[in-house]
Amino acid sequence: MKNGLEDVVAAETRLSDVDGPAGRLIIRGVWLDDLVADGTYESVAALLLDGLMEAHVNAEGLKGRLGAARAEVYAHVVADATLLALPPFDAMRALIARLPDGEDFETAFRLLAAPAVFLPAVLRMQRREAPVPPDASISQAADILRMMTGRLPSVEQTAALDAYLVTISDHGLNASTFASRVIASTHAGLTSSVLAAISALKGPLHGGAPGPVLDMLDAIGAESHAKTWLAASLDRGERLMGFGHRIYRVRDPRADALKNALKPLVATGQVDRSRITLAEAIEKAALAMLKERKPDRPLDVNVEFYTALLLESLGFPREAFTGVFAIGRTVGWIAHAREQLLEGRLIRPKAVYVGPFPIAA
Repeated sequence: MKNGLEDVVAAETRLSDVDGPAGRLIIRGVWLDDLVADGTYESVAALLLDGLMEAHVNAEGLKGRLGAARAEVYAHVVADATLLALPPFDAMRALIARLPDGEDFETAFRLLAAPAVFLPAVLRMQRREAPVPPDASISQAADILRMMTGRLPSVEQTAALDAYLVTISDHGLNASTFASRVIASTHAGLTSSVLAAISALKGPLHGGAPGPVLDMLDAIGAESHAKTWLAASLDRGERLMGFGHRIYRVRDPRADALKNALKPLVATGQVDRSRITLAEAIEKAALAMLKERKPDRPLDVNVEFYTALLLESLGFPREAFTGVFAIGRTVGWIAHAREQLLEGRLIRPKAVYVGPFPIAA
């Protein structure tokens, strides 16, 4: 028995492999770096779902059907004052809960489209702006940014968001993915599986840390303050946001993928270059300090560090970061739910009872 199920094998999967010691990630037989270099959200979604649905899936066909699904779920963008008073993530989840449940292709497409439509709509309505209807003719990444800002994004912005959505599309049997598979194993339906996964993602130990990375950057403010601030934080026993990972014992491969995705935005002046320079200085100082203070505990940059910078550069507010993560990870949740449904059994682990026993008469 291992508390937390660490290293306990609970499923066989063809979807992704996380190699923690080597710092490598394979998604459906493709190295992450290769997938990000040539991929879009639509291509990685097709890669993950093909063979798990009732019909063949390819990127071009998926793009059209996904555009139509965004238009369909937009009809569910109806919000009252109670819903708009919720944090964006909770409001998005509440809207997804209104969708019908099922295990078929149409349910899957609605769920792929739903967070991409609902999160921008909630953000706009909370700013007292009218939501922007989807444009079924453009890509998912471009439409997310267009629905949020009301204008078409640049090529570089679209590519950066695509890179992010591809990078976080799937990542082994993490907490939210396991939650999705547990619900799928009961045959409850894909909507139920996704809602369970979203609820797991909300927890700060899983999906809630990118925002505090920016809080750290703001608090440090200048390169000259980095070492002093970081040392004081470690002296207080605090965790440095954006460093360390449960699985990776070396640098998180997703961190470099996202760092590279920022470069075209920097080169074209679409992001504050000084912000990136500050982040790089903090990264360098933090890695040196962690190596010195915790020599027996490998701690390197994780996906959250450059996620925060990339999403900030695209105009997403910090309170929306976990919701954007959900947009990208939903395809992985659905793929795992379908894989569990087709090949797995009802998930029913056993607990070891350590409580008191009745006193014999």
